[in-house]
Parts: sequence; C-alpha cells; structure tokens
Amino acid sequence: MWLIILLIISVAFIILSTSKFKWHPILSLLTAAFFFGAFSGTMSLEEVVKSVNTGFGNTIGFIGIVILAGSIIGKFLEKSGGAFALAGSTLKITGNKNVPLALSIIGSIVSIPVFCDSGFIILSPLVKAMAKQAKISYAAGAMALSLGLILTHSIVPPTPGPVGAAGILNADLGLVLILGLPISIIGLITGWLFSTKIASKVHIDPAPDSDNSKIIPPAPPSLVKALLPIILPIILIILRSINSLPSAPFGSGYSSSLINFIGQPVVALLTGVLFSFLLPKKLTREMLSPSGWVGEAVIAAATIIIITGCGGAFGYVLQNSGIGDVIKDNLSGAASLSILFPVIIAASLKTAQGSGTVAIIAGASLMAPLLVPLGMDSSTGRALVVVALGSGGMIASHANDSYFWVVTQMSGMNVNQGYRLQTLGTLTVGVFTSLAVWVLSLIIL
Repeated sequence: MWLIILLIISVAFIILSTSKFKWHPILSLLTAAFFFGAFSGTMSLEEVVKSVNTGFGNTIGFIGIVILAGSIIGKFLEKSGGAFALAGSTLKITGNKNVPLALSIIGSIVSIPVFCDSGFIILSPLVKAMAKQAKISYAAGAMALSLGLILTHSIVPPTPGPVGAAGILNADLGLVLILGLPISIIGLITGWLFSTKIASKVHIDPAPDSDNSKIIPPAPPSLVKALLPIILPIILIILRSINSLPSAPFGSGYSSSLINFIGQPVVALLTGVLFSFLLPKKLTREMLSPSGWVGEAVIAAATIIIITGCGGAFGYVLQNSGIGDVIKDNLSGAASLSILFPVIIAASLKTAQGSGTVAIIAGASLMAPLLVPLGMDSSTGRALVVVALGSGGMIASHANDSYFWVVTQMSGMNVNQGYRLQTLGTLTVGVFTSLAVWVLSLIIL
C-alpha cells in the first residue's frame, strides 16, 4: 500500500503547492515526479531520471506541434476579426430572439482554437450590444458565452487540455473528437438552459461599453474563411480515425494512405495554420515575425507545452513504478467508479488549484497507470477518459481561476454574482457532461 499512500501525498503536494503556495505547475509536477520515483522503492534513482526524461520527451513529441499550431490558428482568428465573422453569421441563423443560444454556439466554436479568457475579452462588447438590441438579460448573454467557451475548451481538441491528455494517455485524437463532439452538444444545451432559466433572473449592470470600432476590424474575413482553419483539421482527423476502422471504408490503396497522412494531427493542424493565413485582409511579414501574431502564439503555447511535458513525466514515473498492478490487486473496488473516476480526479484538481488545463493534464498523469485496473485500456476507453477528464476539468470555476475574474470583471458582476452565475454554471455544465460521458460509457465500453 506504500505506493498508494505515496500517490496520495504526491497529489496533495501538487494541489497545495499550486493553490496555497502559488507554485508554477511545472515546478509542482516535476517535484512530484522525482519525489514519487525516489521514494517508491521500485525504481533506482537512475531509472527515475530516465523515466522523467522519457515521459517529458515522448509527450512533447506527440503533442507539441499540435498545441503550437492550434495556438497560431487561434491567434489569427482573434486578431483578424474572424470571431466576429462567426458571431454575425450565427446571429443571422438564430435571430435576435435567440441571442443566448447564438452566444452559446459562438463560444463553443471560437473556443476550439482560442483560449477562454481571450475569447470572452474579444466578444464581451458583442454580448453587450446583442443583449441591448434584443432586450434580454445581460446576465443570460454573458453566461451563455462564458459556458460555451469553457465547454469546448475543456473537451474538444485541438485545445491544449484534451490534446495534452491524449498525448499522456496515448489516446487517438480522432476518437476523442468523435466522442467529445456529441458530449459537447449536451453541454451546450445545458449551458443555454442555465443561461435562459437561471442566469436571466439575475440583474447585472454591465461594465462601461468598450469602443467597438477599436476592437472590430474594418474588414473581418468571410464566414467560410473563418470556419476553415477550425473545421478542416477536425474533419481530417476524424476521417483518419474512420479510415483506421477494421472494415477499411476507404480501401487500402493510395487514397487510404493519403487520408492517413493528412489526418495525422500534426499535418491536419498545420493545414489549418495555412488556411488561417488567409484570415487577414493582407498577410504581412510582421504578422509572421517573432514579434507579430505568430510570435505571440508561440509564447502562449510554450507554457502549455512544457506543463504538458511535465505532466507526461509524472505519468511515466507512475507507470514505471508498478502502481497500476498495486491498484489492480488492492483497490479493485475502484473499478466500480468506472469512467467517473477521472471526472472526480479532474474536478478535485480544478476546484483546488483553478486551472482547467492543469487539472486535465495532471489528471491524465494520474490516470495513466489506472487504465488497466479500471478497464479503460482500449482505444475507445482511452479516448473516453480524455473526455471525462475534460468534463471534470470544468467543475467548478471560482475565485482561484483566472477565467472567473475575466468573466466577472468584464461583465460587471460582483463576487457573489460570480459565484451564483459563473461557479454554479460551470458546475452544472460539468456535472451534466460528466453524466453524459457515464451514459456513453455504458453503451460503448
């Protein structure tokens, strides 16, 4: 039982060091990896170092370029006004009477390549304008956007959390997408209902309107241009997963090989990057420079990539320690928790230290040696665990989460209103998506 006790100590250390002592997650994860390995009694110190290096390198090798490419796509969508192009087109479809639904859809699309915080800041003036025009509760509009943003950012690749977790768990990104998209639809409906039925009853005096002319570019890209960098990589990745089915739906010739190549996450995301270069009215050298849009995207992606690598290092140390066999022999009752186990782990980490991405990545590290004991070692099981971690990673956004303060301050909420809306909203969406994952697991596993 020593390995289990050591694991509990390691998890407690990660939570306390990141939440109470404000350590950077990189330091917490690396310290936990070396601490666990050194005191496990099953590995030599040389094996511990080798495991850390191997786990870090393997993980970054799998997801580093994918996260970087996703960050570049998001930056070009943000800077070019592509987010506003998506918003305007969505509103034309839903109409003014369905503004909260439109904002939920907008948030869920924009947040696939764009970070939640940036997405809310970019679209906040739009929420105010749409709520005023449609004469609806501003709180309903703000929460519809907020919950839509955090939903896909937590569940749907190529956002950093799911991509990082997939890398650590060696899960197929195409399967994660195939399983995550229907779950995200359930979450979208839940967030929309929360916004219209609960948030709409709370009165908020929105913060002073920003000058939209400074935010909306004079010539935003068309809807097709704005959608292509997001949708095309997703389609390519899913096609590759379908192509890999035993039935070989695309045959076994050149077309199959081509689909397998362009559907590789790295190739698919880099294809999306090429199409994102079409978003600005005029692509300039400055945009592609280290100080331009690409440079900003690289800086934003670097921290996430390194955190994910450190999570992979911790996970690899856990696997090499033999803790999976210990849990299988001594904690077989944990299998009854099934797919809810990763939900509980991610929710605990998220609630304790604030960052959903860190919770998902650290949760994946903890789940890696538990896949076999919990019966999740199949390709479908691994992908579903990633989605489960994403669902748990939404529970719940409160005062230790930077996104909580972005939403509340940009929306003019006080702290109590933030807890009633943002915290309760993320808790509601997270719980319902987690239940949807559990029901799906009963069907497909």
